[in-house]
Order: sequence, then structure tokens, then C-alpha cells
Amino acid sequence: MRRVLATAVATFCMASAATADNTVWSQPTIPFHVVGNIYYVGTKGLSAYLITSGGDAILLDGTLKNTASLVEASIVALGFKLSDIKIIVTSHAHYDHVAGVAQIKRDSGAKLHAIAADRWALENGLHDGETSYRRGTFPPVKVDHVLADGDVVTLGDISMQATLTPGHTPGCTTWSTSVTEAGRALKVVFPCSVTVAGNKLFANKRYPGIVGDFEVSFDRLAAMKADVVLPAHPEFADVLGRAARRDAGDKDAFVDPDLLGQIVQKSRATFQKELARQKARQ
Repeated sequence: MRRVLATAVATFCMASAATADNTVWSQPTIPFHVVGNIYYVGTKGLSAYLITSGGDAILLDGTLKNTASLVEASIVALGFKLSDIKIIVTSHAHYDHVAGVAQIKRDSGAKLHAIAADRWALENGLHDGETSYRRGTFPPVKVDHVLADGDVVTLGDISMQATLTPGHTPGCTTWSTSVTEAGRALKVVFPCSVTVAGNKLFANKRYPGIVGDFEVSFDRLAAMKADVVLPAHPEFADVLGRAARRDAGDKDAFVDPDLLGQIVQKSRATFQKELARQKARQ
């Protein structure tokens, strides 16, 4: 299990949030129920989650511009309508997670809720901060409701709390909620990335506090409790593999209370190595 986790972390860290030619990001996959009222509607390499309450829903992330239609088709395939989406929230303003949001927002009529620190990037369609790659672009999208750290987005019986875990982007947002699965209450966390992914850690004029933000975010995530971990890149928690194991009879495949702590520990170690590497080049 530790070897699988280490491999997943390494893969995730190398998956740049900017210009990586990662074909799995665009590959469709069959949508599926995760736990409680949560459904996976993303691609093989990029997550999007539908959280439902009766006939209404919240969508977390929109994947790429060219896969927005795949997300929409997955939602419909599960028996929902696009107009059921009342609210869209985002993990962070990088093109691989929000480039499809403009289309889905337009097609569904949903309102976009986003934390203040990522508002500029979302509304300008441009990655914030300085990076080792050309800054990524995506269709700009208007933020209808600006959130602060700790705010709770509610829809019907859904309550999703936004926890600011910056570094990867200034407004990187970890979402958490509670669900009931087979009569058992489960805490679900959608962690935002804490990988460097090409960010400049020194002399970053657009984001001078980036190192301190990463360190705060590691501590925040390490203090969180999660029965189920659902990240923005599914391989980081083997989301698709867990779905297959669940379907094969392992009813607790998604339940892993140690996973978030393991991810944070591995990611922190990788960050420290990258910090030392960039410092040596100063």
C-alpha cells in the first residue's frame, strides 16, 4: 500500500497544472456513485464531483475546456439534468480543473462560488503567480459569490465547508462535507493540491508568500480528519481503482482514515526537496 501511495504521489507531483501533455486527462470514463450523495463525473485523469440533494446539485470542478462536454454527458448519464446544477465550486484556478467551468456554468445556469484569493485568476482566465512554465490560460468565468476561508456553501441538505489551503494557487480550496453510507456517517474531504507543480518558490513577485502558504496548508490538512479522500486528480487516491474494488464486493473500498495524513506527509517531504533544490539555484 505504501509503495502504491508513493507512486501515486510522484505521479501527481509530476502532473504539471500548466502545460503537461497528459492524454489521460481527456479520456472519458463511466461515471459512478462514490459514497452517500457524491458521484464521480470527471475523466480518467481529472476529477469532477457531483454532490446531490434531491433534484439539486453542486458540481466541484469542470476539468478541461475540451472535456466539459464529457462532464455534462456523465451527469446526464447518471439520470440528472444539467439544470439540476445550482452551484459550481472549484478546487483551484488552474486550467486542468476550471477550463470547462465557463461552458458548464452557461449550459446549466449555475452560480459559481469561489474563494476570494482565486477570484482574479478565474475572472481573467489566467494562472496566478510565477511559474517555470508559460502561464496557463482558460476561458474566464464570472464569480457570482465570493467566499472567505471557513465559509459553508449550502444547498438543500448539502453543507460543504471551504478551507483555504494555499500554495499551489493563492486560493487553493479544500472542501469537506459529511455523508451517510449504509447507515454510517462519513467525513469526506476533497483536498486541494499541495504540490509545487512548477511554482517558483523564491523571488515570486506575484506570490511572494508562497512558501509560508504551503507550510500553513500542510499543517491545516494534517489536522483534518477524513474517512474518504477525493482529490482533483483521481490517481492521487486511486479513486477509479477504489470504485472497481467496491464494485467487486469491497464495500469499504473508499473508506481509508489514514490516507489524507499519508498524502500530506509524502507531499510535505516532496515540497521540502523541491524547496532545497530551488534554493540551491539561487
